[in-house]
Amino acid sequence: MGFTLELGSSAPDFHLPATDGRTYSLADFAAMDFLVVFFTCNHCPYVIGSDETTRKTAARYAADGVRFVGINANSAEDHPEDDFVGMIARMKSRKFPWVYLRDESQEVALAYGALRTPHFYLFDRKRRLIYTGRGLDNPREPQKSTTDDLDRALREAVAGKAVSVPLTNPIGCNVKWTGKDALWMPAEACDLVPRA
Repeated sequence: MGFTLELGSSAPDFHLPATDGRTYSLADFAAMDFLVVFFTCNHCPYVIGSDETTRKTAARYAADGVRFVGINANSAEDHPEDDFVGMIARMKSRKFPWVYLRDESQEVALAYGALRTPHFYLFDRKRRLIYTGRGLDNPREPQKSTTDDLDRALREAVAGKAVSVPLTNPIGCNVKWTGKDALWMPAEACDLVPRA
């Protein structure tokens, strides 16, 4: 079994504090037909570059029963800008249309097998994984992107079709694991799609 959650797997539950003062779990989104869980942060240039695209995607599919949930698992010990206070400030200034959760222990990131920021996971009504990987093929410079894999996956899913490309490699900074080098990844972590 790979490090990252495999297609068809059930969404791991979580109980995490949000910037709005509440604590959320999967049950809070039970009414939604689709759920996008994505690992993000405050400082990564790939996140910052693609945030507005993610915002537009979340807004585009909201009426189709799609909800977005952002999770920041980055170590605040090594990256103070990713602490909870910074998260609250970022949401206050940017007003993103998703809940923004703090995974201080990094247990949720491990359960999902998050590789990079951003890393997206799309779950169906039964909370089975039907897409995981990147949003854009150039999240740092979205104006140069030629493919929006997350948008395509959502478009197909809400139309009742199978996701034609269910697996892509996330593009971004690696998750910042507590006590590890900035570029460290777990030994079992690997590309989701072999590179040519």
